[in-house]
Amino acid sequence: MDRDNLVRMANQIARNLASQGEAAAVAKTAQHLVDFWDPRMKAAILANRAGLDPIAARAVERLEQAQ
Repeated sequence: MDRDNLVRMANQIARNLASQGEAAAVAKTAQHLVDFWDPRMKAAILANRAGLDPIAARAVERLEQAQ
């Protein structure tokens, strides 16, 4: 799995949800990662988070806590 592509996708999800407010965007981005990303994708984004926008970075932190 290409890490740069995963970062781009996570940032896109976060940006699309940003208009709902930061807390909601973080929660919904994290839920999207849980619901739709396969285990390899989750492992890759957890292993290297460089380049994540703030909302996406917080969502990945939540993903880590959920696992």
